[in-house]
Amino acid sequence: MAIRPTSSSTLLTTRARAIPTRPWLLRPPSSAVNATLQRRTRRSESTTLQRSSNCFEKGGGNLSSPNLKRERRKGMKGERKNRMMMSVAVVALAASCGAQVVSSHAPAANTTTVAPQASGLPVARPVARVNGAVLTDRDLAREIQVIFPYGQTHNGVPKSMEPEMRKGALDMIIFEELVYQEALRRKMTISPERMRKSETMFRKQFATEQEFNQVLQIEVHGSRQLMREKIRRSLLIEDLLKSEVTNRARVSLAEARAYYRANQKKFQHPEMFTIQTISIIPPANANPEIQKEARKHADDALKAAKATKTYQEFGLLAEKVSDDDWHVKMGDRKAVEAEKLPPPVVNAAHALKVSEVSDLIQLGTAYTLFRLNAHTPAGTSSFDEVKPKLITDLQKQKNEQLRKELSKRLKKTARIEVL
Repeated sequence: MAIRPTSSSTLLTTRARAIPTRPWLLRPPSSAVNATLQRRTRRSESTTLQRSSNCFEKGGGNLSSPNLKRERRKGMKGERKNRMMMSVAVVALAASCGAQVVSSHAPAANTTTVAPQASGLPVARPVARVNGAVLTDRDLAREIQVIFPYGQTHNGVPKSMEPEMRKGALDMIIFEELVYQEALRRKMTISPERMRKSETMFRKQFATEQEFNQVLQIEVHGSRQLMREKIRRSLLIEDLLKSEVTNRARVSLAEARAYYRANQKKFQHPEMFTIQTISIIPPANANPEIQKEARKHADDALKAAKATKTYQEFGLLAEKVSDDDWHVKMGDRKAVEAEKLPPPVVNAAHALKVSEVSDLIQLGTAYTLFRLNAHTPAGTSSFDEVKPKLITDLQKQKNEQLRKELSKRLKKTARIEVL
């Protein structure tokens, strides 16, 4: 069957006729994504179908799938432009499910609870006071929603993350209240034109007038004036942070170059090979017949791989026939340090030109072959190569340091009570 370039996300993983289905690995026709899910389910259901993937990386490494890190925003990092405006719409829809997040920033020195709303929502309870201004559990819930926006799909915040998440969210709402109060102390203002534009942008987040009014009722007792004040508060926080943090965190080309010259060792890199792999992995303790069958399929895979001409063609073949978990990524292992690869693979890579396919390599009871997509000798990356990322990283570091310094200054004279 000819291999046609196509999207890997829509490719059916039916096997080419030249490579018959292996008796120990029955994968029904499905998308590449479904194949991944089916593989994981199959392995968890039956240990007899489990196969060791520790055949490729040096020292018994593995062919396991890439580490798909769960994205999680951290409470004290990054600018949150118009935080309230971005999160109210999402959180308000969750309010009917118990995520009550109405905020109250009015000074109330002796307040222990915030009055319930006419809508019958639970009473908002104070979690902190900042110079007399009350921050409630609803402010906290809103901030947690910003930090961890996956709560609805994960049935809330994972228990193991709750203490850290709550602390980060509490630190952030206290910090923002301090920033807001500092903006008021400096008599900072928002122009009428900017307010109108911001109100219009906020209103456009809602598909219907009913949804908009629902948010108004939940957040500010239906008061458009109070909602405008919340928008103004958000813009004042944004402006002060821009003045004290963002603008001052900019890194010039000269600063980046000076850092590069003073830290040359940080930009050294080892020898790297960028490869795509196809692996045939029989089950553990396979009998001679199964081993023989595995070798036959490995030979068939090699023949088909040698016939491929492009990254795409090799990748589609890997999706169809490879047993390693990287098959869902078109076999692409990206750049791998030479010292992390088995010596036979490194030796084979040194003998190849870019775009060539290796011969079959036996690693234990498994067989592998690979396509060499790039070879990077050990050396030092030039300034031009690292400049964009270096400037971004330096700005992030500077931004975080300036935020910490600002927080420390504002807290020095503030009265903060955590309740």
